Amino acid sequence: MYGTERMALATAEGLTGDYHVIFLGYLGPAIFEARKLGFETREFQSTPQMIKLFFRVLREFGSLTFVSTLPRYTKYFLALNFFMRRKVRMIHMIHGGGYESVDYAGLRRLNKVDVTFVAVSEYGRQRLIHHGIRADHTAVVGNFMIRRQLDAMPRRPRFERDGVRKVAVVARVDPPKRVDLLLDALDRCGDAMRDVSFRVLGWGPDLDRLSARAAKSHPNVVFAGYVDNVPEELAAADLLVHTCAVETFGMAVLEAMSVNLPTLVPDAAGTAMLVRDGETGFKYKPEDADDLARKLMELKNAPAELLNRIAQAAQLDCATRFSQDESIRQYRQIFSPR
Repeated sequence: MYGTERMALATAEGLTGDYHVIFLGYLGPAIFEARKLGFETREFQSTPQMIKLFFRVLREFGSLTFVSTLPRYTKYFLALNFFMRRKVRMIHMIHGGGYESVDYAGLRRLNKVDVTFVAVSEYGRQRLIHHGIRADHTAVVGNFMIRRQLDAMPRRPRFERDGVRKVAVVARVDPPKRVDLLLDALDRCGDAMRDVSFRVLGWGPDLDRLSARAAKSHPNVVFAGYVDNVPEELAAADLLVHTCAVETFGMAVLEAMSVNLPTLVPDAAGTAMLVRDGETGFKYKPEDADDLARKLMELKNAPAELLNRIAQAAQLDCATRFSQDESIRQYRQIFSPR
């Protein structure tokens, strides 16, 4: 599942005692997981089916909070309720992605209606305002991991030897995520990183192209595609590398922190706020293959003591700075009907 879907499920679990939650969406991993967690689900497979489902929900409930993750969901629901006149609290979640022209374009047209836009970082909120959303229509609630998830997470054992030998990347393989930057950096490393293995976990339109490039120039880089055991993959690695410099948050970074895995992230956008360089992780200059290569070669020889200290501090941050209790408290205030 994408980070947006994982956070939707985590938020719903945190609000179970406050709301009757119904998940609406295309049949896929998020709906299957919602069912496993005991939530009611209603599915659609096309836009006409979606509109009919929205209509049935509005007819069934006189008052509800509608939380949307895509602009078209928000617009269709608002248009239907213009005729149905139900008491609806409209929330539009902005979890990131990188395609601002798609994700944010046209949203300012909703300034005239009562929609609250919730970003997962101050960076995301500022991007909304930059694209014309009224500041008083925005709020910030950071991502988090629920206690059940934290308790169930595997833990990477302490480093017993110096250096990083296994690197993980968790991302959609599409242009905004800049997974190609990793290959650019390895081009600059020559043979220095040949004995370090890299696993890219994720699917996307650039998967075949980048996989072929890696097979030709960097056989130590494996594009694994979609996997359903990301926490176990992270716990088996020595380092998570994040390559997207326009990420609103970076849920994969938070998950890596929770399993005691050091992270290397670009010093930009929402991801930069997750990591304190040299304290809870490592940073490199965004969109800079040379600097990424330099940091990778440094970490290849990093002392085990340093890596253990970073991992321990990061896990503590994950449990405190990004706590479930505080985020759920904020969501309760935002979701409450007016």
